[in-house]
Amino acid sequence: MNIKKIAGLVLLAVGIVFLAIRGFSYTKETHTADLGPLGSISVKEKERVSIPTWVGVVVAVAGAAILVLPSKK
Repeated sequence: MNIKKIAGLVLLAVGIVFLAIRGFSYTKETHTADLGPLGSISVKEKERVSIPTWVGVVVAVAGAAILVLPSKK
């Protein structure tokens, strides 16, 4: 299997994963207050990053095109 076929398979798999999950969440610490001997307080916010559907479609189609189209030799 050559590098072109491997790249096509990877792109196809990534495109399918993008279509399946449509985004991911992460937690970020935004504010911290030190209260001396009493301890500290921190505020954490949950953020979500959305992956548009068209990105998954484009990546999957590009991977499939690399696999299907003949190579120039």
